[in-house]
Order: sequence, then C-alpha cells, then structure tokens
Amino acid sequence: MVAVSCSSRPRVASCSLVQESHYPAIELLRDLIKRKSVTPEDAGCQDVLIQRLTAIGFDCEQMPFGDVSNLWARRGTSGPVLCFAGHTDVVPAGNLDDWNSDPFDAVIRGDTLFGRGAADMKGGIAAMLVAIEEFVAENPDHDGSLAMLITSDEEGPARDGTLKVMAELTNRNEKIDWCILGEPSSGKQLGDTIRIGRRGSLSAILTVRGIQGHVAYPQLADNPISRFAPVLAELNEIEWDQGNEFFPPTSFQIVSIEAGTGAPNVTPAELKARFNFRYSSEWEHDGLQQKLEEIFDSHDIDYKLDWHLSGKPFLTKPGKLVDALSQAVEEISGSPPELSTGGGTSDGRFISPAGIDVVELGLSNATVHKVDEQVKIEDVIALCGMYKRTMELLLNAPDVVPNANAAKCDHSNEYPGRHRKAE
Repeated sequence: MVAVSCSSRPRVASCSLVQESHYPAIELLRDLIKRKSVTPEDAGCQDVLIQRLTAIGFDCEQMPFGDVSNLWARRGTSGPVLCFAGHTDVVPAGNLDDWNSDPFDAVIRGDTLFGRGAADMKGGIAAMLVAIEEFVAENPDHDGSLAMLITSDEEGPARDGTLKVMAELTNRNEKIDWCILGEPSSGKQLGDTIRIGRRGSLSAILTVRGIQGHVAYPQLADNPISRFAPVLAELNEIEWDQGNEFFPPTSFQIVSIEAGTGAPNVTPAELKARFNFRYSSEWEHDGLQQKLEEIFDSHDIDYKLDWHLSGKPFLTKPGKLVDALSQAVEEISGSPPELSTGGGTSDGRFISPAGIDVVELGLSNATVHKVDEQVKIEDVIALCGMYKRTMELLLNAPDVVPNANAAKCDHSNEYPGRHRKAE
C-alpha cells in the first residue's frame, strides 16, 4: 500500500481503508498522545520534535522556565520569518471510566483517532511538523526562515510559556513576521474558520461588605446580597458596545456568587462574586474598569474590586498571511474560510504585541477538553496540506490570490437580546 503525503489534494476520502502507519502525521500524533503531558508536563513531546527538526536543519533551543518546557526552533537566518506555534500540554482526562478507551492510548476506530490532546492541540503540532518536513525536502533553499515556538504552559497559568519565550526573543531582537497557531479553530468542517484575532479577557473578584444579622431584624443588619442585586440587574442590561467589522460585541458574564453563613435565619456579612468581560477593540481595559466602578459608585454599596487582565484584544487584518492561508484552505477543502475573532483566549495574545501577524488554523473544536476527544484522520492529513501550501505561498514567493472569497466576520447571532447601551 502506498504512503500518502500531506500534499495529496483533493482531500483523502477513504482513510479508514488505509493502515494508519502509512500516514506520517498520524503516526506522529499517536506518539505524542501516548506521552501523558498533562499541564505543565511535556512528557518528552518536545524531545521528539527536536530530533526531527534538527534532522532537517533547524537550530533548536530549549528554554525552560520553572516547571515549563519551551522550544524555540529556527531554520534560516533571513527574513521573512514564518513561525508555527502551539502547545504540547493537555488538560486532565477526567474520569477514565467515562472514556470508551484509555485517553492516552491513541486508539483508532474506523476513520477517527481518539485521545486527550488529539484536537487541542497535538493534532495541529503533528500536522505542522510533517508539513515542514515535506516542504523543506522539496524546497531546501526556500526564501526566508521557518520557526517553531512550542510550550507546555498553555492550558495552565500560561505565565512561564509563550509569554516568557516572546519576552526573551524580543530582548535579543529576534524578529517574527508571521505566526500560525495550530489551535482547534474549525467548527463543522476542517478549515471553515480562520481566527484572525481574539477578544480581550478582563476578570475581577468582587467583595461586597455588609453587617451580619438576624433575618427578623433587617434594620439592624446590612445585607450585602440586597446591596448587590440592583447593581447586577443594571450590569446585565447594559450593551457595552455593538462590536465592529472584526469583533463581536463585548460580553459581561457573572461566573460565581457566594454569600451566606449556612444558617437559614442569618443574613451574611460579605458577598463575593467573580465576573469576566470578553471585550472587543472598542474598549481599552482601563476604560472598562472605570465604567464598571462608576456604576458601583452610583449605588449605595461598600465594595472592593480586584482586577486581572488575561489578555488584550489582538487582530491581524487581511493581508499576505491571511490571504495565503485562506487560499491554501480553499484549495484543499474546496470552500473559503470565515474570518473570525470568536472563542476564548490563546497564546496569540502574547505573540501579537511584538508586531507579529498572528492567525489560528487547526482541527475541529467540537470535542476539545471533553471525554472521548477525537479527530478525523483525513482532517489531520488535510490540515498538513493546508500548512504546507501556506509555506509554498509565503516562502516560495509566488503570487498570492487576494482574500476576496473569505467570509467576513459575522457575529450577528452570537449575543442575541436587546440591552441598554453603555453611556
């Protein structure tokens, strides 16, 4: 039986009939899944990458910080620099009895591979590496440079991973022009979505102080729940913005409220709540903080807010990187991708501030972090082809077709309902 490379186009339609070992990306993906790299562990995944990257001319540098393993690898000394980025760490599997097979056995059933990290995002890493190997074999004297930035600290606190690697690269003036993150961006079918940015994430812990008392004598107490209730009602009615061409509207979500003493006849002395803004480029984070504090100050409430900024919004507007990746997706899948800034945060928030164009293209996100996380074998192979074709377009200097067919961001259905506008 003949091995099929990631260059094969159109997409392979009968992967279930072909022994998986004939597909280099699938073989690599199974190897990576079997390494139990629950965050912040890497479990030897990066050693596998280093061995293969060194064999094709990459200079590999391990950059550990704390308990986190990081890898910076580069082939070439000239620009432009195209970097593939991702993470080897995975979230815990949860209750093993809920899985149909061991989450770290990388079992194949039919045309589907099951395992923790299959989609998020060892499948993306396997597709990247094999695509790079094939591209370099066919184009040993390619233009510019190729790079990989891999961390084992994306699913955890994300303090000792990409954030610190980027700080080190910036300190030594190492420049990256374009970056493709292999995060699982696809929805119903592979390549239907390219993320060209992400919203910012701003969280806070709220403390409302009151006076504990007997429920029968409210005049002798100060119930923090009653103080907070009208503030929460007002916050839930506000339309913070309407978004823009690239970003959906800013959302405000309460994620927890805690109060009470455990006794049914006692009003509490304190209430604690957590909330989060996923905010568009219509706001700066300090403007959101100020607006929220003004709302609290307009009520009779004794409160404290402890803020945490997880990441600012970032955006890569259509241009050479977006156009090349969109063209590659359409050539492989037959359909133009939608450009989106939806979803949660990613390590792109640490890469973009250096002036780097950052996009995300990866496998389906339908089962990420779930029991029986899975990917279609043909999708991994096709993703490999998309990455390779993008390298051909960007580093072999052919003409890139402008991104005329890619669907613009459409967030009209993401946040239904009418709200009062923030003033």
